[in-house]
Amino acid sequence: MSNQTFTMIKPDATKAGHIGAILEKINGAGFRIKAMKMTKLSAEKAGQFYEVHKERPFYGELCAFMSSGHIVAAILEKDNAVADFRTLIGSTNPADAADGTIRKLFATSLGENAIHGSDSDENAMIEGNFFFSALEQF
Repeated sequence: MSNQTFTMIKPDATKAGHIGAILEKINGAGFRIKAMKMTKLSAEKAGQFYEVHKERPFYGELCAFMSSGHIVAAILEKDNAVADFRTLIGSTNPADAADGTIRKLFATSLGENAIHGSDSDENAMIEGNFFFSALEQF
């Protein structure tokens, strides 16, 4: 069990102006931000990040969506970070997400679900290192 996880506020949520409200939910849940930046992924970089899904039918659509606007990438710290953050963001489909979760509050659909959260300690490290050099992680 790690004390860090990775997240991205996705283009739909940044376009809708939800960055501050989402960060407030994250801070309110006891997470500390260890690294954070706003950036825009190219289609190529989105493809590299989501390479694990390359054979899935939604891969092209996912890469197009993730390169359609700005994202906010962050490394977060808290005891039991991955599991607690997955609970905070809620089900991938906002219709199935629990009340008060980030996706229930800010997502509009299964495809545009406002936020990404690492699904394992290993992926949290890989994903965090994809966006941040060692000098950018505190």
